[in-house]
Amino acid sequence: MSEQDPSVTTSGETEGAECPYCESTDTEREHPKGPSLCRSMHFCNECQQPFEKFE
Repeated sequence: MSEQDPSVTTSGETEGAECPYCESTDTEREHPKGPSLCRSMHFCNECQQPFEKFE
């Protein structure tokens, strides 16, 4: 069983993304698109961790 990287989440939602580290929804989208068109970069204001989200 492979363990998924908590810095990468999958969901169609991009606003109010849930942090994979602390599960807070106090997050901000830093960049509308990440390294590819289906990924965006977010930042958690609660635990101060950046994370990617797949759209």
